[in-house]
This record gives sequence, structure tokens and C-alpha cells, in this order.
Amino acid sequence: MPQAFSSFREFYPYYLAEHSHIVCRRLHYAGSSLALICLLTALVRGSVWWGLAALFCGYGFAWIGHFFFEKNRPATFSYPFYSFAGDWVMLRDMLIGRIQF
Repeated sequence: MPQAFSSFREFYPYYLAEHSHIVCRRLHYAGSSLALICLLTALVRGSVWWGLAALFCGYGFAWIGHFFFEKNRPATFSYPFYSFAGDWVMLRDMLIGRIQF
């Protein structure tokens, strides 16, 4: 049974604990960055395919990190909305130096 969280603030420490392996965090960083590039390309070119590529990059890189390095189940499966927000907050925290990657 998944743990219940009443807010994203309560969820985020759990999310970070699920991303303790540096390779997993680096894969998240790469996947999220590539997803942003794909989304921008989708908007500029008006292509649905680039939008699908964004999903593939974002989730593909992250899930490889979880299954092969963290050896845990991605939070996406239990907490899809909080997990999605967590990806972007963690990316921001990596970019500003709060989290090592």
C-alpha cells in the first residue's frame, strides 16, 4: 500500500530518498533536459512526434535509473502528479546546486 501524502512539501523528501543514487539523478537530469528540448522542438515544428519523443526521453531515462541503479519502483506508478512535479523541482535543485548530480 503506497504511503499517503497530504502535500507536495511532504512528498518531496520521500521523492529525493528514492533518488539517492547519483547515476539515477544524472539520468533524470539528462532525460528531463532532453524532454524540454523535444517539447520546444515540438512547439516550433508543430510536430506530435517530438512531443512523444519528450515523453520517451523524460520517462525512459528516469525508469532506466530506477530499475538498474536505484533498484526501486519509480514513484510515477504510485504518485503520478507529485512525481511529475518532483522531477522538475529536482531538476531545478540540481541546476541551482542544492542537489549534487
